[in-house]
Amino acid sequence: MVTISNQTKQTVAQRRRLQGVVVSDKMIKTVVVRVDRMKMHTKYKKRYTMSKNYKAHDEKREYHVGDKVIMEETKPLSRDKRWRVVSKIV
Repeated sequence: MVTISNQTKQTVAQRRRLQGVVVSDKMIKTVVVRVDRMKMHTKYKKRYTMSKNYKAHDEKREYHVGDKVIMEETKPLSRDKRWRVVSKIV
């Protein structure tokens, strides 16, 4: 019988990080962040921008509309929130 220690089982998961712009800060401890991505059309090879809004946790309410921020994936905090704001980009 082979026993495996806890140290070999544990792996640190790298959390996804996204960069975006705060578009709303009207909720308590929550900001809405718009993340833009560039895609290329498969047939015409033209680039176009796609955007998606994410709700992110902001505990201290320090980020406001227009701020460029980095957010990190986290455990589900509510029905819609799965991200938290890490830092502001200057």
